[in-house]
Amino acid sequence: MDKYILLNAPNDKLSEIIGLLPGMKSPTVLPLASSGWSSVHSVIDENDFWDIIEQLKAAQGILVVPIEKMIV
Repeated sequence: MDKYILLNAPNDKLSEIIGLLPGMKSPTVLPLASSGWSSVHSVIDENDFWDIIEQLKAAQGILVVPIEKMIV
């Protein structure tokens, strides 16, 4: 089952985190109000998420949300 992942990350770790979270085409990256930080949003298979969670240590506030429906 796919999950929608949201997390906050320091900008200097974004390329590493984006490499781990493929998303549908690519992750969405939005700047936070705090300088030097961004929010990363991605869709990922739940099993893949649990395989990479340890590699996401640089991230903070990881939120995993089930997807009820997805139209592609």
